[in-house]
Amino acid sequence: MIDTQTFMLVLGIGNISFALLMVAYIRDTAPSPGLRIWTWARVVAGATQLLAFAQPQLGVPALLLLEPMGWIVSLALEVAAYCTFFEFRNWQRIVYPLAGLALLLACTAPLMGAGYGELIGLIACVFALCAIATACVLLHPKLKNPSLLQRIIGVNDAVFGLAIAAWAVGAFVHGELNLASADASQLAAYVSGYMLMIVNGFGFLLMCKQRNDATMKRLASTDDLTGLLNRREFFARADAARMLALRQRQPIALLMLDIDHFKQLNDRFGHATGDEALLLFARTTGGILREHDILGRMGGEEFALALPGTDLAGARQAAERLRQATMGIRLLTCGNNYTMTVSIGLVVIEPNEDLPAALARADRGLYAAKRNGRNRIEEGGAVRHAA
Repeated sequence: MIDTQTFMLVLGIGNISFALLMVAYIRDTAPSPGLRIWTWARVVAGATQLLAFAQPQLGVPALLLLEPMGWIVSLALEVAAYCTFFEFRNWQRIVYPLAGLALLLACTAPLMGAGYGELIGLIACVFALCAIATACVLLHPKLKNPSLLQRIIGVNDAVFGLAIAAWAVGAFVHGELNLASADASQLAAYVSGYMLMIVNGFGFLLMCKQRNDATMKRLASTDDLTGLLNRREFFARADAARMLALRQRQPIALLMLDIDHFKQLNDRFGHATGDEALLLFARTTGGILREHDILGRMGGEEFALALPGTDLAGARQAAERLRQATMGIRLLTCGNNYTMTVSIGLVVIEPNEDLPAALARADRGLYAAKRNGRNRIEEGGAVRHAA
């Protein structure tokens, strides 16, 4: 049976190693406040565990007080890292006062005659509470569709918290915390403690990587300013919708939209107003579309819209709603004294027509709308068949 000191040495080396891995990871990724706090939590936890290993050999009385303080700080940092990572609000109002109270108890317990065993029992209770708190954060209902990784870490934290609580409560019930004992509750605490280090150490890194991967995927497929699909992603999704419509023998309409006089808007009011116009247009348009409609920014002030299951009459109705909604947009950066308008070209994709050809027809309708006075809707004309 492994003794407590050796177990502390193993955990200390493991946590310091995880901290070094996280430092290397942070250097090559975007800044993450949660990961930085987690790294400091691993450093403090590892240093405290190494202190717990060395303290009996050193025999310095002051270290008896420093060790429980290190445990409490590392646990508070761990909870803070999870709360920061998942963007929980006002967590400081709970974590900081509880950590301060635990530190106060750790400092005053020796003055009240508490021995080392009782002090470790107090820390075990704090351990249990913090582990259950992190489990609650990971499995909180606010986090919609939590990943399997989050569930694994959350369950692991909950099991660890319960195991430590059982160990501490059992020790207090028997009136003495015997660190050299090898009963079932202590064995469970050892095993769950080791699993906590492994699962949480790698788990937090993996959660950060998952988030970074999701961010990169989003940036690769969306327009940075408006949040709409970029040109490449619009082509991919619109073409998939075209193929589905062809198989289901359903119509699919395609619209090209261009904000009128956008260059003059930029020149007159500045690029901040131009950006506001693009953003509000994207929000307004997205707000009146169906969930399965596909809207993307082609570049500049030009947008494209695919309407699955929509015939020519339905496309005209949708285009008119967009035209009317655009005129209702008010730009704060130019004092609400500018009325936006949009020109729209539309077509219904023919069964044997590819997406670029349909977009070219819709583009011809768009230029016709601009040529005929702007703020209007024009059809792109029929497919041109070879002679």
